[in-house]
Amino acid sequence: MRPDPARWLGVAGSLALLPSQAFAASGHGPDAAALSLWWGLPFAAMLLSIALMPLFAAQVWHHHQGKIAAGWAALFLVPFAASFGMQATWNAAMHTLLHEYLPFVILLTALYTVSGGIAVRGNLHGSPGQNTLLLAIGTVLASLMGTTGAAMLMVRPVIRANDARRHNAHVLVFFIFLVANAGGALTPLGDPPLFLGFLKGVDFFWTLKHLLAPTVLLCALLLAVFYGLDRWFWAREPERAAADPTPDSPLGLLGAWNVLWLLAIVLAVLHSGLWKPGVTVPILGQHLELQNLTRDAVLIGVALLSLATTPWQARHENQFNWAPMIEVAKLFLGIFLTIIPVIAILRAGSGGALAGLVRLTSDAQGQPIAAAYFWLTGALSSFLDNAPTYLVFFNLAGGEAPQLMAHGTTLMAISAGAVFMGAVTYIGNAPNFMVKAIAEHRGVRMPSFFGYMGWSFAILLPCFVLLTLVFFR
Repeated sequence: MRPDPARWLGVAGSLALLPSQAFAASGHGPDAAALSLWWGLPFAAMLLSIALMPLFAAQVWHHHQGKIAAGWAALFLVPFAASFGMQATWNAAMHTLLHEYLPFVILLTALYTVSGGIAVRGNLHGSPGQNTLLLAIGTVLASLMGTTGAAMLMVRPVIRANDARRHNAHVLVFFIFLVANAGGALTPLGDPPLFLGFLKGVDFFWTLKHLLAPTVLLCALLLAVFYGLDRWFWAREPERAAADPTPDSPLGLLGAWNVLWLLAIVLAVLHSGLWKPGVTVPILGQHLELQNLTRDAVLIGVALLSLATTPWQARHENQFNWAPMIEVAKLFLGIFLTIIPVIAILRAGSGGALAGLVRLTSDAQGQPIAAAYFWLTGALSSFLDNAPTYLVFFNLAGGEAPQLMAHGTTLMAISAGAVFMGAVTYIGNAPNFMVKAIAEHRGVRMPSFFGYMGWSFAILLPCFVLLTLVFFR
């Protein structure tokens, strides 16, 4: 979870503006190029809290994570107000809350509600072959319905298929790698950075044509590694069949209306990116575009329709509750607010406090270095929101879609880095954290923040090195 701030079906088309633009939009506040890295400390503290407190102060974190997130947000907002004034702080906070955070939460809530009403009946026994097939299906769906939509649809059947196994956390780790991230690379519907590229003029089918080969290679490698690892764990659990707590039953689908509501969500977000009436509505000092307000209203309506039309039994079989969604909403509120100055510094480019990073993207002749774009976009997308990170490097590379598409390696590198490396941490993409939260509420002992990074470094980084050698040299 970049934190994913605003991602398409992980947050989304709502990202017409960016946190750092809150300063410029009002005519008040600091020049982003003048911000020092000290302003990023509350964001760093927020990330460290997510990473360390569940390990060293689990009870405190479990009961007070919302207060802790609010505290770090206040540690940014109060000094910022003292330094640059209440008006600049109000504009920055309201811009983030109204343009990004609320659309993010509304979209995730709609997807969580709708997918939680689709109960895939029948009990698979989580064999290596069945697990690999489930992950492959979810990976394909991710580019069609977004990484968040596919993850929320598939995570419960995957958990249920493996509920008899003593070692099952690795299944969810690879689920995050594939379904919540890599699978969304083939269309603008798959992941928010690609959707933003589409809005900037990148052809709808450009990603399919140019990212198909790296996506297939990465996903094939991950599925092959998963199958081998899962067979190793499977062979060491002879008691699994007798211990399966889910009775055998034929495969079926309960709550089928939600498939229609899921399609409505996809169409609503896509429509908000294509329909440009040029009408804005002033709310709390911000001018919200009509297409985005309409989209959010439709998403709320779809969520309510899902609650009204879903049989109670479907949500009961999914063990549906609001705890994971509430947890994500609390933590991402802190992330969205504390990330404001970090994204602003990044957008300042060569004039900002991170100018050294920016200079790494070009050689002595000023030509773009594809490998640098891939790794820098990806590294920042692992800890920041990959949507604004994508736009930062998109603009750094020239910002003109026709030229970037014509010389496609740089745009390939930016796109692949933003999408693929969102899997490196739990906060790299919104569905990552949601999958973790749902799995833990269902009794799966997921790796800690750093434990998960151990998995991602060991499995993903060699794959990324190979992608660099094959596609981005």
